[in-house]
Amino acid sequence: MRVVKVFKASKPFNLECSSIAPDKSISHRCVIFSLLSDKTSTIDNFLLGEDTLSSLYIAEQLGAKVKRDKSHIEITPNRGLIEPNDILDCGNAGTGMRLYAGLLSGVNGLFILTGDKYLRERPMGRVVKPLRDIGAKIDGRKNGSLAPLVIRGGKLKSFQYKSPIASAQVKSALILAGLRADSKSYYREDILSRDHTERMLNGMGADITFLKDGWLEIKPLKKPLKPLDIRVPADPSSGFFFAVASAITPNSSIILKNVTLNPTRVEAYRVLQEMGADIEFIEKENIYEPIGDISIKYNGELKAVTVSKNIAWLIDELPALSIAMAVAKGRSVVKNAKELRVKESDRISTILEGLNRCGIESVEREDGYDIIGGELKSATVNSYGDHRVAMSFAIAGVLTSMEIEDVACVDTSFPNFFEILSEISEIR
Repeated sequence: MRVVKVFKASKPFNLECSSIAPDKSISHRCVIFSLLSDKTSTIDNFLLGEDTLSSLYIAEQLGAKVKRDKSHIEITPNRGLIEPNDILDCGNAGTGMRLYAGLLSGVNGLFILTGDKYLRERPMGRVVKPLRDIGAKIDGRKNGSLAPLVIRGGKLKSFQYKSPIASAQVKSALILAGLRADSKSYYREDILSRDHTERMLNGMGADITFLKDGWLEIKPLKKPLKPLDIRVPADPSSGFFFAVASAITPNSSIILKNVTLNPTRVEAYRVLQEMGADIEFIEKENIYEPIGDISIKYNGELKAVTVSKNIAWLIDELPALSIAMAVAKGRSVVKNAKELRVKESDRISTILEGLNRCGIESVEREDGYDIIGGELKSATVNSYGDHRVAMSFAIAGVLTSMEIEDVACVDTSFPNFFEILSEISEIR
Protein backbone atom coordinates (compact mmCIF):
# COMPACT_ATOMS: atom_id res chain seq x y z
CA MET A 1 0.00 0.00 0.00
CA ARG A 2 1.47 3.33 -1.04
CA VAL A 3 1.57 5.84 1.85
CA VAL A 4 2.37 9.55 1.71
CA LYS A 5 3.23 11.90 4.58
CA VAL A 6 2.46 15.59 4.15
CA PHE A 7 4.11 17.98 6.59
CA LYS A 8 2.59 21.27 7.75
CA ALA A 9 3.46 24.22 5.52
CA SER A 10 6.26 26.23 7.09
CA LYS A 11 5.21 29.55 5.58
CA PRO A 12 2.45 31.24 3.53
CA PHE A 13 2.48 30.60 -0.22
CA ASN A 14 1.66 32.64 -3.30
CA LEU A 15 1.44 30.54 -6.46
CA GLU A 16 0.50 31.03 -10.09
CA CYS A 17 -0.33 27.53 -11.25
CA SER A 18 -0.52 26.57 -14.91
CA SER A 19 0.06 22.85 -14.31
CA ILE A 20 -3.31 21.83 -12.86
CA ALA A 21 -4.39 18.54 -14.42
CA PRO A 22 -6.40 18.84 -17.65
CA ASP A 23 -10.13 18.35 -17.15
CA LYS A 24 -10.96 14.68 -16.67
CA SER A 25 -14.62 14.90 -17.71
CA ILE A 26 -13.81 16.76 -20.93
CA SER A 27 -10.87 14.44 -21.74
CA HIS A 28 -13.13 11.38 -21.52
CA ARG A 29 -15.72 13.06 -23.71
CA CYS A 30 -13.17 14.14 -26.31
CA VAL A 31 -12.24 10.51 -26.91
CA ILE A 32 -15.77 9.13 -26.98
CA PHE A 33 -17.31 11.95 -29.03
CA SER A 34 -14.52 11.80 -31.61
CA LEU A 35 -15.90 8.36 -32.57
CA LEU A 36 -19.05 10.11 -33.87
CA SER A 37 -17.05 11.85 -36.61
CA ASP A 38 -15.52 10.44 -39.78
CA LYS A 39 -12.53 12.79 -39.72
CA THR A 40 -9.52 13.25 -37.47
CA SER A 41 -10.12 15.00 -34.13
CA THR A 42 -7.23 16.95 -32.61
CA ILE A 43 -7.02 17.20 -28.83
CA ASP A 44 -4.35 19.21 -27.04
CA ASN A 45 -3.63 19.04 -23.31
CA PHE A 46 -5.32 15.65 -22.95
CA LEU A 47 -5.26 14.28 -19.40
CA LEU A 48 -2.68 11.48 -19.24
CA GLY A 49 -4.35 9.83 -16.26
CA GLU A 50 -5.01 6.12 -15.94
CA ASP A 51 -8.77 6.46 -16.44
CA THR A 52 -8.68 8.71 -19.50
CA LEU A 53 -5.97 6.56 -21.08
CA SER A 54 -8.31 3.59 -20.58
CA SER A 55 -10.97 5.42 -22.60
CA LEU A 56 -8.38 6.14 -25.29
CA TYR A 57 -7.31 2.50 -25.49
CA ILE A 58 -10.96 1.44 -25.80
CA ALA A 59 -11.30 3.79 -28.78
CA GLU A 60 -8.38 1.95 -30.41
CA GLN A 61 -10.04 -1.40 -29.69
CA LEU A 62 -13.13 -0.07 -31.47
CA GLY A 63 -11.09 0.60 -34.60
CA ALA A 64 -9.90 4.18 -34.20
CA LYS A 65 -6.34 5.12 -35.11
CA VAL A 66 -4.67 7.10 -32.33
CA LYS A 67 -1.51 9.20 -32.60
CA ARG A 68 0.03 10.43 -29.36
CA ASP A 69 2.74 13.00 -28.77
CA LYS A 70 2.71 13.46 -25.00
CA SER A 71 -0.62 15.23 -24.30
CA HIS A 72 -1.34 15.97 -27.98
CA ILE A 73 -3.75 13.36 -29.32
CA GLU A 74 -5.12 12.73 -32.80
CA ILE A 75 -8.03 10.29 -33.19
CA THR A 76 -9.15 9.05 -36.60
CA PRO A 77 -12.27 6.85 -36.32
CA ASN A 78 -12.85 3.73 -38.33
CA ARG A 79 -15.78 3.96 -40.75
CA GLY A 80 -18.25 2.35 -38.42
CA LEU A 81 -17.01 1.07 -35.07
CA ILE A 82 -15.72 -2.48 -35.13
CA GLU A 83 -16.54 -5.31 -32.77
CA PRO A 84 -13.48 -5.76 -30.49
CA ASN A 85 -11.84 -9.14 -29.93
CA ASP A 86 -11.34 -8.55 -26.21
CA ILE A 87 -13.06 -6.98 -23.22
CA LEU A 88 -13.04 -3.19 -22.82
CA ASP A 89 -11.41 -2.15 -19.53
CA CYS A 90 -12.58 1.23 -18.21
CA GLY A 91 -10.18 1.19 -15.23
CA ASN A 92 -11.69 3.18 -12.38
CA ALA A 93 -13.81 5.46 -14.58
CA GLY A 94 -17.57 5.52 -14.10
CA THR A 95 -17.69 8.20 -16.80
CA GLY A 96 -16.00 5.90 -19.30
CA MET A 97 -18.19 2.90 -18.54
CA ARG A 98 -21.53 4.74 -18.54
CA LEU A 99 -20.84 6.83 -21.64
CA TYR A 100 -19.48 3.89 -23.60
CA ALA A 101 -22.59 1.91 -22.58
CA GLY A 102 -24.77 4.61 -24.15
CA LEU A 103 -22.65 4.83 -27.28
CA LEU A 104 -22.28 1.09 -27.89
CA SER A 105 -25.93 0.24 -27.26
CA GLY A 106 -26.67 1.58 -30.75
CA VAL A 107 -23.73 -0.10 -32.51
CA ASN A 108 -23.96 -3.56 -34.08
CA GLY A 109 -21.70 -5.96 -32.23
CA LEU A 110 -20.86 -7.54 -28.88
CA PHE A 111 -19.11 -5.37 -26.30
CA ILE A 112 -18.04 -6.26 -22.75
CA LEU A 113 -17.25 -3.38 -20.39
CA THR A 114 -15.39 -4.00 -17.14
CA GLY A 115 -13.21 -2.06 -14.71
CA ASP A 116 -11.19 -2.33 -11.53
CA LYS A 117 -12.54 -3.77 -8.28
CA TYR A 118 -13.95 -0.42 -7.21
CA LEU A 119 -15.74 0.30 -10.49
CA ARG A 120 -17.23 -3.19 -10.52
CA GLU A 121 -19.10 -2.31 -7.32
CA ARG A 122 -20.56 1.00 -8.55
CA PRO A 123 -24.23 1.14 -9.67
CA MET A 124 -24.80 0.67 -13.40
CA GLY A 125 -28.53 0.01 -13.29
CA ARG A 126 -29.14 3.75 -13.57
CA VAL A 127 -28.01 3.59 -17.21
CA VAL A 128 -28.78 -0.04 -17.99
CA LYS A 129 -32.51 0.16 -17.21
CA PRO A 130 -33.36 3.16 -19.43
CA LEU A 131 -31.14 1.78 -22.22
CA ARG A 132 -32.91 -1.57 -22.03
CA ASP A 133 -36.25 0.23 -22.22
CA ILE A 134 -35.34 1.63 -25.66
CA GLY A 135 -34.16 -1.66 -27.10
CA ALA A 136 -30.59 -2.12 -25.87
CA LYS A 137 -29.62 -5.68 -25.00
CA ILE A 138 -27.48 -5.43 -21.87
CA ASP A 139 -26.68 -7.96 -19.18
CA GLY A 140 -24.33 -7.98 -16.23
CA ARG A 141 -23.93 -9.01 -12.63
CA LYS A 142 -27.05 -8.69 -10.48
CA ASN A 143 -29.27 -8.37 -13.56
CA GLY A 144 -27.14 -5.67 -15.10
CA SER A 145 -26.82 -3.46 -12.04
CA LEU A 146 -23.08 -4.17 -11.69
CA ALA A 147 -20.21 -4.59 -14.15
CA PRO A 148 -18.97 -6.38 -16.14
CA LEU A 149 -21.66 -5.31 -18.62
CA VAL A 150 -22.30 -7.33 -21.76
CA ILE A 151 -23.85 -5.25 -24.56
CA ARG A 152 -25.30 -6.60 -27.78
CA GLY A 153 -25.73 -3.36 -29.72
CA GLY A 154 -28.36 -2.72 -32.34
CA LYS A 155 -31.34 -0.55 -33.27
CA LEU A 156 -32.69 1.79 -30.61
CA LYS A 157 -36.12 3.36 -30.19
CA SER A 158 -36.69 7.03 -29.41
CA PHE A 159 -37.59 7.84 -25.81
CA GLN A 160 -39.01 10.34 -23.36
CA TYR A 161 -37.19 9.74 -20.11
CA LYS A 162 -37.28 11.64 -16.83
CA SER A 163 -34.28 10.65 -14.77
CA PRO A 164 -34.85 10.09 -11.03
CA ILE A 165 -31.34 11.44 -10.36
CA ALA A 166 -29.38 14.44 -11.60
CA SER A 167 -26.34 12.81 -13.18
CA ALA A 168 -24.25 14.07 -16.08
CA GLN A 169 -23.12 10.50 -16.74
CA VAL A 170 -26.68 9.16 -17.04
CA LYS A 171 -27.72 12.14 -19.17
CA SER A 172 -24.69 11.72 -21.44
CA ALA A 173 -25.33 7.99 -21.90
CA LEU A 174 -28.94 8.65 -22.92
CA ILE A 175 -27.93 11.51 -25.25
CA LEU A 176 -25.44 9.22 -27.01
CA ALA A 177 -28.15 6.58 -27.36
CA GLY A 178 -30.62 9.20 -28.59
CA LEU A 179 -28.24 10.23 -31.37
CA ARG A 180 -28.69 6.70 -32.82
CA ALA A 181 -32.43 6.35 -32.10
CA ASP A 182 -35.09 6.09 -34.81
CA SER A 183 -36.57 9.58 -34.15
CA LYS A 184 -36.42 12.54 -31.73
CA SER A 185 -35.85 11.70 -28.06
CA TYR A 186 -36.44 13.70 -24.91
CA TYR A 187 -34.57 13.70 -21.59
CA ARG A 188 -35.28 15.56 -18.36
CA GLU A 189 -33.82 15.83 -14.86
CA ASP A 190 -35.17 17.90 -11.97
CA ILE A 191 -31.83 19.65 -11.41
CA LEU A 192 -29.57 20.46 -14.35
CA SER A 193 -26.40 18.37 -14.13
CA ARG A 194 -23.08 19.36 -15.69
CA ASP A 195 -23.60 20.17 -19.35
CA HIS A 196 -20.28 19.43 -21.10
CA THR A 197 -21.92 16.81 -23.30
CA GLU A 198 -24.57 19.13 -24.75
CA ARG A 199 -22.06 21.95 -25.30
CA MET A 200 -19.43 19.78 -26.98
CA LEU A 201 -21.78 17.75 -29.18
CA ASN A 202 -23.60 20.86 -30.37
CA GLY A 203 -20.22 22.40 -31.15
CA MET A 204 -19.57 19.34 -33.35
CA GLY A 205 -22.85 19.81 -35.21
CA ALA A 206 -25.35 17.74 -33.20
CA ASP A 207 -28.87 19.11 -32.63
CA ILE A 208 -29.55 18.99 -28.88
CA THR A 209 -31.93 21.67 -27.65
CA PHE A 210 -32.87 22.67 -24.12
CA LEU A 211 -36.63 23.37 -24.23
CA LYS A 212 -38.41 25.90 -22.03
CA ASP A 213 -40.27 23.22 -20.08
CA GLY A 214 -36.99 21.65 -18.91
CA TRP A 215 -36.77 18.83 -21.46
CA LEU A 216 -33.72 18.20 -23.65
CA GLU A 217 -34.64 17.40 -27.25
CA ILE A 218 -32.17 15.07 -28.97
CA LYS A 219 -32.38 14.68 -32.74
CA PRO A 220 -30.77 11.55 -34.23
CA LEU A 221 -27.69 12.03 -36.38
CA LYS A 222 -28.21 12.19 -40.13
CA LYS A 223 -24.48 12.29 -40.87
CA PRO A 224 -21.17 12.08 -38.98
CA LEU A 225 -20.32 15.01 -36.74
CA LYS A 226 -17.54 17.48 -37.37
CA PRO A 227 -14.23 16.52 -35.74
CA LEU A 228 -13.09 18.13 -32.53
CA ASP A 229 -10.31 20.69 -32.51
CA ILE A 230 -9.92 21.47 -28.83
CA ARG A 231 -7.45 22.25 -26.10
CA VAL A 232 -8.68 20.65 -22.91
CA PRO A 233 -8.85 23.29 -20.16
CA ALA A 234 -7.52 22.74 -16.67
CA ASP A 235 -9.87 20.85 -14.38
CA PRO A 236 -11.60 23.07 -11.80
CA SER A 237 -12.32 19.99 -9.68
CA SER A 238 -8.58 19.29 -9.49
CA GLY A 239 -7.74 22.94 -8.97
CA PHE A 240 -10.23 23.13 -6.12
CA PHE A 241 -7.90 21.22 -3.78
CA PHE A 242 -5.41 24.09 -4.03
CA ALA A 243 -8.20 26.66 -3.81
CA VAL A 244 -9.07 25.18 -0.42
CA ALA A 245 -5.38 25.18 0.59
CA SER A 246 -5.19 28.90 -0.20
CA ALA A 247 -8.48 29.70 1.57
CA ILE A 248 -7.41 28.02 4.84
CA THR A 249 -3.73 29.09 4.98
CA PRO A 250 -3.18 32.62 6.34
CA ASN A 251 -1.65 35.17 3.95
CA SER A 252 -1.70 32.72 1.02
CA SER A 253 -3.03 32.97 -2.53
CA ILE A 254 -3.11 31.07 -5.79
CA ILE A 255 -4.09 31.78 -9.38
CA LEU A 256 -5.34 28.74 -11.32
CA LYS A 257 -4.61 29.30 -15.01
CA ASN A 258 -6.72 28.30 -18.03
CA VAL A 259 -9.53 26.55 -16.15
CA THR A 260 -13.01 25.84 -17.53
CA LEU A 261 -15.40 28.41 -16.04
CA ASN A 262 -18.52 26.48 -17.04
CA PRO A 263 -21.15 27.52 -14.44
CA THR A 264 -21.93 23.87 -13.72
CA ARG A 265 -18.27 23.28 -12.80
CA VAL A 266 -17.41 26.19 -10.47
CA GLU A 267 -20.23 25.89 -7.93
CA ALA A 268 -17.82 24.70 -5.22
CA TYR A 269 -15.81 27.91 -5.68
CA ARG A 270 -19.05 29.87 -5.19
CA VAL A 271 -19.62 28.02 -1.91
CA LEU A 272 -16.04 28.69 -0.78
CA GLN A 273 -16.63 32.33 -1.69
CA GLU A 274 -19.78 32.31 0.46
CA MET A 275 -17.68 30.96 3.33
CA GLY A 276 -15.48 34.06 3.11
CA ALA A 277 -12.65 33.29 0.67
CA ASP A 278 -11.64 36.04 -1.77
CA ILE A 279 -12.31 34.53 -5.22
CA GLU A 280 -12.31 36.14 -8.68
CA PHE A 281 -13.20 34.56 -12.07
CA ILE A 282 -11.47 36.01 -15.16
CA GLU A 283 -12.90 34.73 -18.48
CA LYS A 284 -10.54 34.72 -21.50
CA GLU A 285 -12.35 32.72 -24.22
CA ASN A 286 -15.56 30.83 -24.94
CA ILE A 287 -15.67 28.32 -27.83
CA TYR A 288 -16.69 24.84 -26.63
CA GLU A 289 -16.43 26.03 -23.01
CA PRO A 290 -15.79 29.32 -21.18
CA ILE A 291 -12.14 29.29 -20.14
CA GLY A 292 -10.11 31.61 -17.93
CA ASP A 293 -8.30 32.04 -14.61
CA ILE A 294 -9.50 31.74 -11.01
CA SER A 295 -7.82 33.77 -8.26
CA ILE A 296 -8.21 32.56 -4.65
CA LYS A 297 -6.89 34.48 -1.64
CA TYR A 298 -7.01 33.88 2.10
CA ASN A 299 -9.46 36.37 3.58
CA GLY A 300 -9.57 35.49 7.26
CA GLU A 301 -11.34 32.70 9.12
CA LEU A 302 -13.98 30.91 7.08
CA LYS A 303 -17.56 30.70 8.31
CA ALA A 304 -19.84 27.68 8.27
CA VAL A 305 -22.22 27.13 5.37
CA THR A 306 -25.21 24.99 4.41
CA VAL A 307 -24.97 23.19 1.07
CA SER A 308 -28.26 21.76 -0.22
CA LYS A 309 -28.72 23.12 -3.75
CA ASN A 310 -27.01 22.38 -7.08
CA ILE A 311 -25.43 19.30 -5.51
CA ALA A 312 -24.89 17.75 -8.95
CA TRP A 313 -22.64 20.73 -9.77
CA LEU A 314 -20.25 20.19 -6.85
CA ILE A 315 -20.53 16.51 -5.98
CA ASP A 316 -16.86 15.86 -6.85
CA GLU A 317 -15.61 18.81 -4.80
CA LEU A 318 -17.46 18.02 -1.57
CA PRO A 319 -14.57 16.00 -0.08
CA ALA A 320 -12.20 18.97 -0.42
CA LEU A 321 -14.94 21.39 0.65
CA SER A 322 -15.33 19.29 3.80
CA ILE A 323 -11.75 20.15 4.77
CA ALA A 324 -12.68 23.86 4.57
CA MET A 325 -15.79 23.15 6.66
CA ALA A 326 -13.64 21.38 9.25
CA VAL A 327 -11.76 24.60 10.05
CA ALA A 328 -14.65 27.04 9.54
CA LYS A 329 -16.37 28.76 12.45
CA GLY A 330 -19.67 27.06 13.24
CA ARG A 331 -21.64 24.04 12.03
CA SER A 332 -21.64 23.32 8.28
CA VAL A 333 -24.41 21.20 6.80
CA VAL A 334 -24.51 19.12 3.59
CA LYS A 335 -27.90 17.85 2.39
CA ASN A 336 -29.31 16.05 -0.68
CA ALA A 337 -25.93 14.45 -1.38
CA LYS A 338 -26.78 10.74 -1.24
CA GLU A 339 -24.90 10.36 -4.54
CA LEU A 340 -21.70 10.59 -2.47
CA ARG A 341 -22.47 7.06 -1.27
CA VAL A 342 -21.83 5.54 -4.71
CA LYS A 343 -18.65 7.26 -5.81
CA GLU A 344 -15.19 5.65 -5.81
CA SER A 345 -15.87 5.05 -2.13
CA ASP A 346 -18.81 5.83 0.15
CA ARG A 347 -17.52 9.38 0.47
CA ILE A 348 -19.84 10.33 3.31
CA SER A 349 -18.42 7.63 5.59
CA THR A 350 -14.80 7.87 4.38
CA ILE A 351 -14.61 11.65 4.75
CA LEU A 352 -16.21 11.66 8.18
CA GLU A 353 -14.05 8.77 9.37
CA GLY A 354 -10.97 10.75 8.34
CA LEU A 355 -12.18 13.99 9.95
CA ASN A 356 -13.03 12.16 13.18
CA ARG A 357 -9.45 10.85 13.26
CA CYS A 358 -8.37 14.48 12.95
CA GLY A 359 -10.41 15.44 16.03
CA ILE A 360 -13.31 17.04 14.14
CA GLU A 361 -16.86 16.32 15.31
CA SER A 362 -19.46 15.34 12.72
CA VAL A 363 -22.95 13.92 12.32
CA GLU A 364 -23.61 11.41 9.55
CA ARG A 365 -26.95 11.19 7.71
CA GLU A 366 -28.08 9.05 4.80
CA ASP A 367 -27.98 11.99 2.37
CA GLY A 368 -25.27 14.14 3.93
CA TYR A 369 -23.60 15.24 7.12
CA ASP A 370 -22.88 18.04 9.58
CA ILE A 371 -19.31 19.16 10.34
CA ILE A 372 -18.59 21.17 13.47
CA GLY A 373 -15.61 23.38 12.73
CA GLY A 374 -12.58 23.15 14.99
CA GLU A 375 -8.84 22.56 14.88
CA LEU A 376 -7.49 19.78 12.66
CA LYS A 377 -5.07 17.46 14.43
CA SER A 378 -2.42 15.26 12.85
CA ALA A 379 -3.65 11.78 11.98
CA THR A 380 -3.27 8.74 9.77
CA VAL A 381 -6.15 8.49 7.27
CA ASN A 382 -7.14 5.71 4.87
CA SER A 383 -8.36 6.87 1.44
CA TYR A 384 -9.99 3.51 0.65
CA GLY A 385 -8.69 3.83 -2.90
CA ASP A 386 -10.59 7.09 -3.53
CA HIS A 387 -8.46 9.71 -5.26
CA ARG A 388 -10.51 12.68 -4.05
CA VAL A 389 -10.43 11.52 -0.44
CA ALA A 390 -6.66 11.02 -0.64
CA MET A 391 -6.06 14.49 -2.11
CA SER A 392 -8.46 16.18 0.33
CA PHE A 393 -6.59 14.92 3.39
CA ALA A 394 -3.26 15.73 1.74
CA ILE A 395 -4.51 19.33 1.60
CA ALA A 396 -5.44 19.11 5.29
CA GLY A 397 -1.75 18.35 5.82
CA VAL A 398 -0.94 21.95 4.88
CA LEU A 399 -2.36 22.96 8.28
CA THR A 400 -1.36 19.90 10.32
CA SER A 401 0.88 17.07 9.21
CA MET A 402 -1.00 14.08 7.81
CA GLU A 403 -0.25 10.51 6.78
CA ILE A 404 -2.51 9.22 3.99
CA GLU A 405 -2.74 5.53 3.17
CA ASP A 406 -3.48 4.09 -0.28
CA VAL A 407 -2.63 7.09 -2.49
CA ALA A 408 -1.79 5.29 -5.74
CA CYS A 409 -5.38 6.11 -6.77
CA VAL A 410 -4.38 9.78 -7.25
CA ASP A 411 -2.75 8.81 -10.55
CA THR A 412 -6.19 8.07 -12.04
CA SER A 413 -7.08 11.77 -12.23
CA PHE A 414 -4.20 14.06 -11.17
CA PRO A 415 -0.77 12.50 -11.77
CA ASN A 416 1.18 15.64 -10.81
CA PHE A 417 -0.87 16.48 -7.69
CA PHE A 418 1.93 15.75 -5.22
CA GLU A 419 4.45 17.60 -7.39
CA ILE A 420 2.35 20.79 -7.06
CA LEU A 421 1.67 20.15 -3.38
CA SER A 422 5.43 19.91 -2.78
CA GLU A 423 5.64 23.63 -3.59
CA ILE A 424 3.58 24.26 -0.45
CA SER A 425 4.55 21.47 1.96
CA GLU A 426 7.26 18.90 2.47
CA ILE A 427 6.14 15.44 1.26
CA ARG A 428 7.68 12.04 1.97
